[in-house]
Amino acid sequence: MAAAVTPPPRAVRPPGRRRTGGPPRRLPYLLIAPAGLLMLGFIAYPVLSVFYYSLQDYNPTKPWRNGFAGLGNFTELFTEDPQFWGTLGFSLKWVAVEVTLQLLFGLALALIVNQTFVGRAVGRALVFSPWAVSGVLTSAIWVLLYNSQTGLTRYLADAGIGSYGTSWLSDTATVFPAAIVADLWRGVPFFAILILADLQSIPKDLYEAAEVDGAGRVRQFLHITLPHLRDAIVLSTLLRAVWEFNNVDLLYTLTGGGPAGETTTLPLYIARTSVDAHDFGYASALTTVAFVVLLFCSTVYLRLSRFGGENR
Repeated sequence: MAAAVTPPPRAVRPPGRRRTGGPPRRLPYLLIAPAGLLMLGFIAYPVLSVFYYSLQDYNPTKPWRNGFAGLGNFTELFTEDPQFWGTLGFSLKWVAVEVTLQLLFGLALALIVNQTFVGRAVGRALVFSPWAVSGVLTSAIWVLLYNSQTGLTRYLADAGIGSYGTSWLSDTATVFPAAIVADLWRGVPFFAILILADLQSIPKDLYEAAEVDGAGRVRQFLHITLPHLRDAIVLSTLLRAVWEFNNVDLLYTLTGGGPAGETTTLPLYIARTSVDAHDFGYASALTTVAFVVLLFCSTVYLRLSRFGGENR
């Protein structure tokens, strides 16, 4: 009868001895620590400074009035400043209209340039090129296009549409649509780029199987394309909403907040309060409220959209 074979004893690592042969677990954190500290310094310090100055009366041109104000700036903001509510309402209106239109046009453009056609590379370059233009340059382009002497209104008047000398940017009835169109030209490519990148990751087998089952293009779009694009749409709309809420360069250059304050957003009001009036304490209180509004809306939006969850 053969003797039972006992397995050799396992080597026991002495206590207190670390595993060798690989990088230490802390190495990745040590490598990103310098960049993390720099980001923390450039982000945390300005944010904390704004919170601090929001509780102060701080105006460099009137140093004798500087000092601790407590909640005085916020009390004045909510109870005595009608311009705050007007600019906040316009900011929300601006974000809702802009983001909705940019999403719809960007989705349509992404679906078009995702198809195979002659000159697709050139078409994609033309579609995406406005996104490479800065906000100030975009404003300068559209200011020239809206010029009453040399712009679109002059050529429309030559064609018998409208009258000479009409300025869409100085008329309260047309300034909002004119500003919307100018920002659409630059904002639509952002959605088109992100949605196109996600469109190219959808497996073609899904569309082939849907065709075999008799699904038309509308049903394929509703049941295949849109569910796969959900996270990309949620993320792009959130980012664009934050950027549009903080939009200063385009409206400042295009309309200056006018006419009669019709296009003054909350960030533009903050810029005027701080830079022009030098009232940095009150401007910091306005900025704090804007931060809270954005944080609340972003949190609610992500919760309602279930960003990152499973598609249903």
